[in-house]
Amino acid sequence: MIVYGIPNCNTVKKAQDWLKAHQQDFEFHDFKKKGITAEKLTEWFNTFGWEKVINKNGLTFKKLAKEEQAEINSADKAIVYLMQNTSAIKRPIIEQNGKAILIGFVEDTYKEKLK
Repeated sequence: MIVYGIPNCNTVKKAQDWLKAHQQDFEFHDFKKKGITAEKLTEWFNTFGWEKVINKNGLTFKKLAKEEQAEINSADKAIVYLMQNTSAIKRPIIEQNGKAILIGFVEDTYKEKLK
């Protein structure tokens, strides 16, 4: 299992704490340090939809002018934006056996998907 996120994010910390409490082994991928590929973003877009992968409630996206936000209106534009602004990726994203299965942290969803 791989947990993608940034270490100082409270939601990522909650997810990691939950995984540890439920004896789930995982590797952590800090996309601030390690970055993220266009291929990986495309996989996540195919699983969750590109609009859901962008964290529109986060400060990184909210700091953009309304015009700039409006210009991110396709998967291709979202990939360019997210590769340059990894903090704008909704987190955490959890992959199991090479497939993205969870985005964000909702305890009930984790219980259901990670039995």
